[in-house]
Parts: sequence; C-alpha cells; structure tokens
Amino acid sequence: MSVAKRLDGEVAEPLPLVAGAGGSAGGKPGSEFRFKGRHFLTLTDYTDAELFFILDYARRLKEELAAGRFRPLLAHKTLAMIFAKPSTRTRVSFEVGMSQLGGTSLYLSTADLQLGRGESVADTARVLSRYVDGIMVRTFAHSELEELARHATVPVINGLTDWLHPCQAMADYMTILEHKGRLNDLILAYVGDGNNMVHSLIQGAVKFGAKIRVATPPGYEPDETVVAWALSEGKPGQVEIMTDPRAAVQGADVVYTDVWAGMGAEAEAEERQQIFRPYQVNEELMGLAAADAIFMHCLPARRGEEVTDQIMDGPQSVVFDQAENRLHVQKAILALLMGPGKVS
Repeated sequence: MSVAKRLDGEVAEPLPLVAGAGGSAGGKPGSEFRFKGRHFLTLTDYTDAELFFILDYARRLKEELAAGRFRPLLAHKTLAMIFAKPSTRTRVSFEVGMSQLGGTSLYLSTADLQLGRGESVADTARVLSRYVDGIMVRTFAHSELEELARHATVPVINGLTDWLHPCQAMADYMTILEHKGRLNDLILAYVGDGNNMVHSLIQGAVKFGAKIRVATPPGYEPDETVVAWALSEGKPGQVEIMTDPRAAVQGADVVYTDVWAGMGAEAEAEERQQIFRPYQVNEELMGLAAADAIFMHCLPARRGEEVTDQIMDGPQSVVFDQAENRLHVQKAILALLMGPGKVS
C-alpha cells in the first residue's frame, strides 16, 4: 500500500495500515482510500480502515519530522481557520502543520468576519471556497459546522464543536497506540463531564476496537444519540455508561478526564465543582487502574479540580504527548484531504 506520487516527483515508500496494533485495521490488502476533497466532521463519516490509515500516516509524518524531512504536500495551498472559541493547541498545531506541509493558513476570528455581522453561514462558505483550499472551524453549535460543510466546495475540518472533538480524539488514540502498542480490547476509563470530548472518544473506541467506560454524575451523561449509535455499532460490552468513577477506573489501561466546566458552561463552574468532586483523578483513583495505566487529558487542565498535580506531572501522565500528536494527526488529515490526490 503506498502513497500517491509526491509533489516532488518521487513515489512515497509503502505505508502499511496499523493492522496488528490492536487487531485488523479493516479492509483487505489493496483496498483503496479516497480522502481528497472530503470533509472531516465526525469519526463516524470514516470507515475503521480509513481511520487506522490516518493514524499510520500521522506516525509516518511524525517520524519524517523527527528526521528533519519535510514534504511540500500542500505547497501553494491555504487553510482558512475560523475561530468562534479561543484556542492554544488547535490554532498552533494547524498553523504549524500547514507551514510544515508547505502551505499557509489564515486566522479568522468570527468577530472579524462578516459572519459576525449577519452574513449567512452558507454565503461565508461559498465565498471562502473561492479563496482557499480548506476550512477548519472551531465553534459552538455543531449545526453551524454542518451548514458550512454543506455549502463549501473545499474540505471542512472540525476543530471542535460543542458536540464533537474528532481531531483531539484521533491524537488521543494515536498516543494510546504509541504507549500501549494496541487499541483492540484496551480499556479506556473516562471520568467527568459527558461532553464533546467523550462523544468523540466513544466514537473512536467503536471504530478502533477499544472498550470505554464512562463515569459521570447523574444528569451529565453523554448525549443519548452518541451512546445509541455506539451500542448499535459496537460489540456487546464495548461501551459502558455509569456513575461510579471507581468502577470505571478499576483495572483500566487508560484513565482520561477533562475540565468540569468547559467553554459555555462557565456560569455553572462553582456548582459543578461540588457535583464533580468525587470524579477528580488523584492518586487514590488512579491507583485503581492497571499498574501500567496511563493518564490522559485533552488540555487545558484546571489543576486541583479534575486532576491533581501529582497525577498531571507524574510518570503515568502522557498529556503532553497527546498535545504534540495533535500536530501530526492534523497534518495527516490536511495532507490527505487537501493534498495531491488518491491514496491507495
């Protein structure tokens, strides 16, 4: 299996799927993958094999970067980045990724666009599609992202919505694969708020063959439609929703948490601190996981709330590996969707 002919005229070396990194990647030898021109809104839009391919492509790009090799796969291409929500990792990783791939990026705050003055999402999509080769969006309502994608004629990438965070989840599963060597039947325990992050982690667990246990306070469970999809698409027992964080973490290979009050829920922060206190990842809770378990957080973290310093900075923490892998995964997505053409 190889990457299409490169822009510099050379043919890339074979790029195998990560079959065996937790089971079959899906698909048969010689299967073809067509990514060019597609949107990346949710993991459910892609097959298991395609998602495994993206992870392996990200690994390849990471290795090339470490060796000081750069391929101008997106030379003369431009990515528009629309931000309704502020960001550190999303903005920097996409900008640096485009630069390393030979392209450029434009930071577009909704406050600076006519979108913030009444222009429709559809018209904005049509206009931007005449100027740029791809659009990344970090916004609140998932419906706005979907409307933008319906009217754009270039790839649209979900940098985060209130419902999903697929690029982060891809970086997370890449990180787990690096540290644990497999995804199939691995147990991921998520404790905290049933938010956009856990939605994408659930989707990823089903796609990659992992098991996920989600523990949230009553009333803060993941979206019912996400859970229903997972239960219908996944294997029996693959996705468990519960309220007991200790039961979720018991024997887990990965322990994951996120902020208790994300963007848009700041007004509830004080109330949530009381409700979520039993879900803090501390030495006692982490001690219930497997001895070689890793700790993950998508960042930014509110130290002393959802996680203690001892865990965040401890030997089991891989949070900064996660943050780095945002760059590599997003480069893979950008190159495949906006690059030279078909990958087989």
